[in-house]
Amino acid sequence: MTDPTAAFLSGLAAQGQPQAAFAALEALTRQLVGVKLFTIMTSDTVTRLAERVYSSHPEDYPVSGTKPYNETYWSDITLRQQKTFVANTIEAIAEVFPDYALIDSLGCQSVINVPIVVDGLVIGTINCLHEAGYYTPERVEAAEALKLPGAICMLLADRDRARSMPA
Repeated sequence: MTDPTAAFLSGLAAQGQPQAAFAALEALTRQLVGVKLFTIMTSDTVTRLAERVYSSHPEDYPVSGTKPYNETYWSDITLRQQKTFVANTIEAIAEVFPDYALIDSLGCQSVINVPIVVDGLVIGTINCLHEAGYYTPERVEAAEALKLPGAICMLLADRDRARSMPA
């Protein structure tokens, strides 16, 4: 088995940032936690907007413009309490995500959303989906190790945005 940290660091060193780092984070997530569908969303607490910046299934979940926050108990747990959200059935997912039918059609009936916190604010989420009941307490605990790599990826994305802004 490849050292997951070394593989992630190699992704950080690669050209083509932040996409190379996002892909390395997906690979790290597959090794540490397991995932069928993987996305990364930004989170702007001022504008209350989110944006998908990476997707393992771009045909189903494309990287595209912003959307308003998901104002359910999900946002209280993930964005305000800054805790990982867990739902292990499609019924629980349907309570907070209006696209639950698409999620189910992809063979996913469980989700964890890991908040990425920098400077006291949630700046994004790592979103992992899998079959029903997949995200056990052990896997949720293992997902805690994704927070630092996730923060690095989001800061790289911010750096990339800043570079592409007109002077």
